[in-house]
Amino acid sequence: MSSESNAKVAVVTGAAMGIGAAIAEQLARDGITVLVSDINLQEAEKTAHGFRDAGLSAAALQLDVSAASSIEAAFASVATHYGRCDVLVNNAGIAKTFPFIDFPLDNWLATLNINVTGTLLCSQHAARLMVRRRWGRIVNIASVAGMRAVGKGRTAYGTSKAAVIGLTRQIASELAEQGVTANAVAPGPVGTPLTDALHSPEFRAAYTSAIPMKRYGRPEEIASIVSYLASESSAYLTGAVIPVDGGFMSAGALGA
Repeated sequence: MSSESNAKVAVVTGAAMGIGAAIAEQLARDGITVLVSDINLQEAEKTAHGFRDAGLSAAALQLDVSAASSIEAAFASVATHYGRCDVLVNNAGIAKTFPFIDFPLDNWLATLNINVTGTLLCSQHAARLMVRRRWGRIVNIASVAGMRAVGKGRTAYGTSKAAVIGLTRQIASELAEQGVTANAVAPGPVGTPLTDALHSPEFRAAYTSAIPMKRYGRPEEIASIVSYLASESSAYLTGAVIPVDGGFMSAGALGA
């Protein structure tokens, strides 16, 4: 790959599987060269290879968003091999649940480091490449858990996603004049390996009952919103938080 390409380049973190993979595939179908970034390079390679087999432009990129040195090295590689970064999707994140009173400090620190600090550092590195061209799209994957408390045990996750929303607004306000937008997508529950592991049958039933559409979302439904936010068409939209949640954030008491 030459150091300068005419095709837009997108970095999607945590893109080897789940929502990240769906976002990466959609952006690739939009004609963007997608860098499937993940801590697990082997899985990222498999995902990128699948995209290439489908005729899409994709490559794997090892990126551990918990480590500043890994982020710096990954974006240095992007700059060297592609000469640009037009779209960044901060999707990588972790989530574990513990009772509030007994919430372990190590998980609190790890969650904020990955979900918030990782988003900050990736956004800084990507923005430095974006402002050179006076065009860029930063899309942060937040959560409805960052907008309201969702169940018990999500002290670190919910707080981290609220921080991501605040960070998104700050990025948007500072980079708007340089042609870079920043928006957040706040998914409700989405059927992925992560939610399969985290959501007990009882919690899944309770969550579904609070959603007017009465179902979990699909990864491609998140990807379609990200696709719009990454496009030319979203040029006048920045600093927004878009719930993609089947109406969960809009609803109060449901029933007759």
